[in-house]
Amino acid sequence: MTFGGMIDGEILFRKEGLNDVNQPTYMSAANPDFSGQDVLRVLFAGESQTAPVHRLGPKIYDFYLFHYIEEGRGVFRTEKGTYRLRAGSGFMIEPDHLVSYESDGSNPWRYRWLAFSGAGAKELARQAGFSDDSPVIHSTENGPIPDALSSILSAFREQREGAGLAALGYLYLIMAEAKHSLVSGAGSAEGEAHTQRIVKQMIHYMASQYAYPISIEEMCSGLGYNRAYLSRVFKKGTGMSPVTYLLKLRIDKARHLLRDRPDLSIEQVASSVGLTDPLYFSRQFKRFYGEAPSLYRHSLTGKRGTDE
Repeated sequence: MTFGGMIDGEILFRKEGLNDVNQPTYMSAANPDFSGQDVLRVLFAGESQTAPVHRLGPKIYDFYLFHYIEEGRGVFRTEKGTYRLRAGSGFMIEPDHLVSYESDGSNPWRYRWLAFSGAGAKELARQAGFSDDSPVIHSTENGPIPDALSSILSAFREQREGAGLAALGYLYLIMAEAKHSLVSGAGSAEGEAHTQRIVKQMIHYMASQYAYPISIEEMCSGLGYNRAYLSRVFKKGTGMSPVTYLLKLRIDKARHLLRDRPDLSIEQVASSVGLTDPLYFSRQFKRFYGEAPSLYRHSLTGKRGTDE
């Protein structure tokens, strides 16, 4: 394989102005900027209208290779699964993973691709949501991925100054859109599992941070998700909004402190669960338990005295 024009012996050619949109074409260009082997960089980019039943593999690569399908259908196979993909789908090939992919016999793929490697490549793929169990995305057809891939190829072909840096920017944009697409696919079985993971992440985050005056906005930012999406997913999974869940968690923790730490004042209990306004704390405690925190503590003390 040479980054300048061929992958796996495929012939590099393109016929301009063809009337037949399914005429096989192939174009690839390498990154003209060389930044060293250990630096995260886009290696090359390309595009192709594949021939019917065009097949690559089974084989392995030594870099990350992402394909985005603009038209047509086909099949992508890994050691863990088989994925039937269409326009708007994308698939990530990871280094040293045995894969094969084949375009449809009657409606072959037209796709674009890029390859990247270097320090942080694996972390970037993981941040975008790609893994052995989740190597594909299904995005909206009017999303930014095709234009970003086209821009990388153009910059490399024209050997523009700073093409390598521009390609990195587009790579991050593509990975961000991939992450959004994976999160948005909550209707499928894989999406449902992903949704459950998000809910667990949120619950874990709140359980570990409730003692601090965090906001839902800060939690969403910390988890890297959109607030509207997180609120919708969380309410579907738990039956309550993140705001209500966090408040109830704090009040429940406060109830235990009122019972187990009689040495703490009401203000200190409120502060210990991340609520800095004692009046607000009292109102919310009464909302959940029907009485003020001071009366709740007094009722516990009275019961203990009766039992003794």
